[in-house]
Amino acid sequence: MLLITLGSCTYAFAQSPVIIQKDAQIEKMVSEVSADSLHVNIIKLVSFGTRNTLSATNNPKRGIGAARNWILSRFNAFAKSSGGRLTAKLDTNNYQPDGKRIDVPVILTNVVATLKGTDPNDHRIFVISGHMDNMRTNVMDREGDAPGANDDGSGSAAVLECARIMSKQTFPATIIFVTVCGEEQGLLGSGFMAANAKKNNWNIEAVLNNDIIGSNNSNETNIIENTKIRVFSEGLPTFELDDKKAAAIRFMGLENDGASRQLARYVKETGERYVDNLEVFMVYRPDRFGRGGDHGPYQQNGYAAVRLTEMNENFYHQHQNVRTENGINYGDLPEYMDFEYLRKNTALNLCNLANLAKAPSMPQTVSLVMEGLGNSTSINWKVPATGKVKGYYVMMRETTSPVWRKKFFTTATEIKLPYSKDNYFFAVQSVSDDGNESLPVVPSVLRRPRPAAATTNQKSN
Repeated sequence: MLLITLGSCTYAFAQSPVIIQKDAQIEKMVSEVSADSLHVNIIKLVSFGTRNTLSATNNPKRGIGAARNWILSRFNAFAKSSGGRLTAKLDTNNYQPDGKRIDVPVILTNVVATLKGTDPNDHRIFVISGHMDNMRTNVMDREGDAPGANDDGSGSAAVLECARIMSKQTFPATIIFVTVCGEEQGLLGSGFMAANAKKNNWNIEAVLNNDIIGSNNSNETNIIENTKIRVFSEGLPTFELDDKKAAAIRFMGLENDGASRQLARYVKETGERYVDNLEVFMVYRPDRFGRGGDHGPYQQNGYAAVRLTEMNENFYHQHQNVRTENGINYGDLPEYMDFEYLRKNTALNLCNLANLAKAPSMPQTVSLVMEGLGNSTSINWKVPATGKVKGYYVMMRETTSPVWRKKFFTTATEIKLPYSKDNYFFAVQSVSDDGNESLPVVPSVLRRPRPAAATTNQKSN
């Protein structure tokens, strides 16, 4: 990415080579992510035999109850080194039979750990999620063994590893680490949490949902690849678009710039900055073809949320009873995982959470100024509500580009660029002293009357 530095909002540009600024604190945390630690977590989760949502809750060694109690114990162990900032709880909700994937009354339980932000005026929340439950070939089978190493032991292990490392650090904003229940039964745990967040006006700015992030190969195509990960994001939350909003989006050509899509771009840029040999592959779909995940309920409640999933899924090791059939080994077992790949994907989550939670809040009232026709672009904004600001990045990309291509730095709250708004999209980020960027804000349109042309009084003879 080309970084262009501006000392003021003029046309006097000082172009510089590509600059990648890394935060030393985040680099250190990324280096602490351990493949061995992740492996230990996976083996422990598999040891509970099954984690089906309908399985036993009162057996200390087997079933969903034993699994969630162990996860809670890990969060509580991390809390001891957090200086009182990390707290953990079981968050429960009664659920009645639905005639589909729930046939008895159940108590759905999410395990939630909250790392409280240090700035009392900063109410932003960033969420990392994985689902602790799993399934056999038959989702209603609560008795047989279901290892669930990758689906979604990998996501749950990533949540635990991020909590282990990040609980020792301080961040202005709040981070929530959650392993949800009931995903295989219809996204029930995440649906409960997202609805509760909406009801209580939680200021969730981003949700990173991790589901199946630990295997490097696919069946059928036999591709082996541990240097790419997919991030799925919706373009626009169409369910809440009234005619006026839809017309404005169409007028500006912003169909590809919803909050979740912006978050996906952020995940790609930040992840590739901090994690070596990992490319974030953006997929312009809410989820895999015809499928859904725990980020969906957050999107439906108006929050920016994305799904992180391995590049090549192996369906022999997903939703399958453990067996050998026609020479093919089926079942979601640890031996089919790549723990170095899982380490990189966990680090991807960690660096994004840390960068977001350390950054100032987003700039406010970002506006693209319209003053008649012209080939330049003027943008202004107001300072963010919280956080110490070093300056701002004004981001630019071609209308056909999936990612931001240029950044212009300024300490002012307005800028005029010699680039046509006809040909480019723009957004603005707040930036901290350590280079931590907020999520980008796409400007709305501010229309001003065009200045009257100067006139010359002439006297006729």
